[in-house]
Amino acid sequence: MRTERWYRAVWRWHFYAGLFCVPFVLWLSVTGGIYLFKPQIEAALYAPYRNVATGPTLSPDAVAARAVAAVPGSVLHKYVLPESPADAVQVLVGKGAEDVRVWVNPQSGAVLHAVPEEERLMRVVFRLHGELLAGERGSALVEAAACWTIVMLLTGLFLWWPRGGARLAGVLYPRLRRGRATFWRDIHAVTGLWVSLGALFLIASGLPWASAWGDYFREVRAVTGTTYGPQDWSAGASADAADRARADAGMRAMMSDHAEHGGMAMMHMAPAPAALDVVVSTAETLGFAAPVEVSPPTAHGAPWQVRSQAENRPRRDSAEIAADGTLVGVRRFADNHWIDRAVGYGVAIHEGAWAALANQLVNLAVLVGLVLLCVSSVVQWWRRRPTGQLGAPASLAPLRHSWALVALVLALALAMPLFGLSLALAVAVEVMLKRLSPAIRRWMGWREPRVAA
Repeated sequence: MRTERWYRAVWRWHFYAGLFCVPFVLWLSVTGGIYLFKPQIEAALYAPYRNVATGPTLSPDAVAARAVAAVPGSVLHKYVLPESPADAVQVLVGKGAEDVRVWVNPQSGAVLHAVPEEERLMRVVFRLHGELLAGERGSALVEAAACWTIVMLLTGLFLWWPRGGARLAGVLYPRLRRGRATFWRDIHAVTGLWVSLGALFLIASGLPWASAWGDYFREVRAVTGTTYGPQDWSAGASADAADRARADAGMRAMMSDHAEHGGMAMMHMAPAPAALDVVVSTAETLGFAAPVEVSPPTAHGAPWQVRSQAENRPRRDSAEIAADGTLVGVRRFADNHWIDRAVGYGVAIHEGAWAALANQLVNLAVLVGLVLLCVSSVVQWWRRRPTGQLGAPASLAPLRHSWALVALVLALALAMPLFGLSLALAVAVEVMLKRLSPAIRRWMGWREPRVAA
């Protein structure tokens, strides 16, 4: 029967998606839950570097020089405006693609702490979450898992759809006293219902960071002419490293131009001339949301760059300031293309930064729900799996319009190329195994093909 065939296809896709996604969803939920509380964690980690100055402070140029001297061969990459005059100043210096964050006492000039930027705890958690510390390959795995999780959630909602005049019990809330089988079934179904919307949003808002889909997104924007200004979210560790290397090369070239013709080697290791002092003085009057980074120019005639790196991205503004301290221009978040603003809001909510603690707690509830969804699915499969088989549990009565969900999944395959490729591969492997190995067909739980009378 055609309806049954479509329904069984939905069941298979739900099962395959769960089989592949559960380990990744658990991993992303745990690492994402940690990263949600980045502001609180970093506030505790870096508390020793607040309120360290009790008297007059050094100029920004002198502070930056101390930071550069602490990392031989480095140049100034970014000067971070301290939130309080008594706080240690954070200065990013580096060579090539590597940044080192240095904390300098603004009163004594003493270097209090220095750590490679990518080795900071929350940067490691960020890369664990988005790339499994495996670069573009890890990003591709995470992206594929995210796309299949969308399919898992959609097919799960479709399979959950109440039938036969079902009541609220077991649909909107679990029945806790009907035995283990009903308990785990309801925990899985009800949790899936309540967390699906939030989970779909978290996945969708995280896709612009993904390597393959992010490239696809940028290509589409370039073709449609909707790119306006620099992208304000990570394009992956490799792309970020390439950007840092290009900026470093430009900054070093500019510093060479400022060096005396006699070629004093130490001039190449010093921060840009005292323009930093006047630029910082102007930047402090802009009232940008902290933290605010001041970056040297990377080309002849180019101004200094001042950017807010606020966790809540809709508060991020930027400015350009000439070497003499003249304000060249200010770019507000509202000036960005509407696509960039939409992504900015999505990323802020994804990271729990848009509405502070309330945002963090809502996201955490979704992540806890996803963990519960995964655990309950494994328990259900283990309890109900056919003897000697890996296959999905026996399906319920077929539903109408299963074909519509299949069509939706195929549309997602077009919108998310990496998912489309993995879906085509899964279908090809299934067809091949069905034809080549009856034993595997039985082990997977696939029905034997019907023989015409």
